Amino acid sequence: MPKLNSLERILALLDVFTEDHLEWTPDELMEALGHSRPTLYRYLKILKEAGFVTSMPSGGFALGPRVVELDFLMRKSDTLLLYAKPHMEAFAATWPCAALLVRWYGNKLLVVASETQTPDLENDYPRGRPLPLSRGAISRAIMSVLNKRKLEPIIEANRAELAAVGLGSDTNAVLSELRRIRRRGYAVAIDELTKGVTGIASPIFDGGKTPIGTFCITIADESAAPDVVERIGERVREAAADISTRLAADRRAADSESS
Repeated sequence: MPKLNSLERILALLDVFTEDHLEWTPDELMEALGHSRPTLYRYLKILKEAGFVTSMPSGGFALGPRVVELDFLMRKSDTLLLYAKPHMEAFAATWPCAALLVRWYGNKLLVVASETQTPDLENDYPRGRPLPLSRGAISRAIMSVLNKRKLEPIIEANRAELAAVGLGSDTNAVLSELRRIRRRGYAVAIDELTKGVTGIASPIFDGGKTPIGTFCITIADESAAPDVVERIGERVREAAADISTRLAADRRAADSESS
């Protein structure tokens, strides 16, 4: 394993904060990261002064207010959100649903924005909570457009869960189902992430071959008749295509200016 530089080690310290472990003591951090006490406190001092972590009355550390500030700035500057918002609002006004915009980075899927006029519609994955990469329409929409080299490690790491949700027990069966989803242009999943909820998702691109996220609609199962799912699916595919076209145009314009 290559040796990490100081910046990478500081970023790794931020990565330890999860939904299951929101606060860390210095001793826990030393054990998890392998830093000496002086090194750990040096990194914590840097992060604390920048607002990325804050000390707690218990003596531990949690994420700090700078994270909230960056979140605000991201919402103001993200062109993906800018282009998706009209589509999200239109869906929320037309159907009793929640419209979700999801980013894919590394091996994580994250809801970055949502729109709904149906507040009673339950969703176990609100904005900011990572989604699993092996269950749900969002994950399948992403997986359906990955090349085989990127896809096979994901299949291998999640084989049991993929089989449990009906994608098959071997790689060829999973690939066959994903090709079917790719041809259709959207994925559908029923009760996989939230009980009583059907998800319908299509991938978003920014001019490259790898998807950057998905446009997704979640709707209560009792409202998700087959013809309704098909109509929503077609519009989800169209919305994702429109967002992708706009992002690709931005990329081409930027490339043209830099050349």
